Amino acid sequence: MWKDHTLPEGTVIYPGVVSHSTNAVEHPRLVADRIIQFAELVGPENVIASTDCGLGGRLHRQIAWAKLESLVEGAQIATEELF
Repeated sequence: MWKDHTLPEGTVIYPGVVSHSTNAVEHPRLVADRIIQFAELVGPENVIASTDCGLGGRLHRQIAWAKLESLVEGAQIATEELF
């Protein structure tokens, strides 16, 4: 879908690159790859990585924090590769 459309000027997307629906913590490399995929389609300046939904209601606190740590590490990897 994203390949066929362009974003209006100034539009930023917040793709969910970690899931709220599983206890599995995504590897930072997987998170980075997901971020890079979106960045290649809409431009890295238009992407802010996020969770796919709120983590608090479905996951144990330790798992939620681990997912957020992976999100941060993946974003750092993607940033280094994109900029």
